[in-house]
Amino acid sequence: MTQSLRTIKNTLKVVPNFPKKGISFKDITPIFTKPKVLKLTINEMLKTIKGNKFDIVVALESRGFLFGTLIAQSLNLPFVPIRKKGKLPRTTVSASYALEYGKDTIEMHKYDVKPGSRVLIVDDIVATGGTVLAVKQMMKQVKAKAEHLLVLGVLAELPEGPAKIEKAGMKVHYLLKL
Repeated sequence: MTQSLRTIKNTLKVVPNFPKKGISFKDITPIFTKPKVLKLTINEMLKTIKGNKFDIVVALESRGFLFGTLIAQSLNLPFVPIRKKGKLPRTTVSASYALEYGKDTIEMHKYDVKPGSRVLIVDDIVATGGTVLAVKQMMKQVKAKAEHLLVLGVLAELPEGPAKIEKAGMKVHYLLKL
């Protein structure tokens, strides 16, 4: 692991038993309290996708927005937020995904991603991969190509998440195994 990645990883905080007993929550927010570490993080994330061409960046509510907007700005690309159902005012497309107890639905404005667009999906951390696969479904609905996911980290205890995403034909770009 490089010194840059060590710096980023050491800035994260692990919160035991949050949001419930037995879960170790990976808190990314300390990165945003340290401007130098934030800049380092964005630069390192950009390195992982170097050489790939994108037309648009989409990111998942809410922690994905923090990285997604900065990545889009750095690449000089449009940014489209993916929100929970019922939060967007214009015509939307949606996809549902399984939760531990039930399901949830995410949406985006239907006409914000053009057909044929090469889409970079950005989020903070990959767990089970369900939300990313739902975003991929939405991109298919608008005839766009979602073949790359960029995240800060993947959870070491849930390798099936990135594996499902890759099986669906997407490349998972990440900095850290958490």
